[in-house]
Amino acid sequence: MSRTIEVVIYQEDDQWVAQALNVEVSSFGATPEEARAAIQEALELYFEDAPDTDVPHVRGGRIEELVV
Repeated sequence: MSRTIEVVIYQEDDQWVAQALNVEVSSFGATPEEARAAIQEALELYFEDAPDTDVPHVRGGRIEELVV
């Protein structure tokens, strides 16, 4: 079963972080490409263990900064 997962990739210090927006999965790498490959693998493993998981779709997202 194929799923479409929205992912944001951003730099944090000297690493690139890939964060799935639909499920609680993230990964990282030294480059954006490594982070993308790492989260691809992490998501495949996640859904291998939870094949029937419903995935909500993120629509109309925006990036905002909040001060808390």
